[in-house]
Amino acid sequence: MSYTFEQGQDQIAGLVRHFAANRAAYRGPTYKEAQARQGLIDPFFEALGWDVKNAQRLAPNYQEVVFEDSLEIDGERKAPDYAFRVGGERKLFVEAKKPGVDLKTNAAPAYQLRRYAWTAKLPLSLLTDFEELAVYDCRLRPAAADKAGVALRWQTRGGQSWRFQNSGGGERRGCRRVTWLL
Repeated sequence: MSYTFEQGQDQIAGLVRHFAANRAAYRGPTYKEAQARQGLIDPFFEALGWDVKNAQRLAPNYQEVVFEDSLEIDGERKAPDYAFRVGGERKLFVEAKKPGVDLKTNAAPAYQLRRYAWTAKLPLSLLTDFEELAVYDCRLRPAAADKAGVALRWQTRGGQSWRFQNSGGGERRGCRRVTWLL
């Protein structure tokens, strides 16, 4: 579904409110990453205007969003959770985690994402558990010993109000300014 900017804001604001009201359940041990992707992360990117479900019925080579795209790293096949493409060309990866994974201090998810993007020669990629969103500069070669903050260029901070900024400079509570990325 395609949204206007204001409709996208409203959709994301609704997701944020829903998450906040059910935060304990989303962060609980039985809630899985696949559930976060389907219930929170997919709708988030749809609200930003990405055709996550391929509603346009594009051929596989031209779909905007590819789930678990395949690439080879050190002789093994790996699969980033999302590959976002324009005209069939990869632009960025998004690696999803279940809410409650501490993206600020847990280095493993950041290394995983950066390794995928470095191999695919993508300049930036995103890591999210919906509660947090981190943007990584993937032009820097990842190392297994890197801390989570290495190559981190921007990250949401839990507890802050979310905002969106439109091109006219107006601001609306309920969402964070992330459209500039995408």
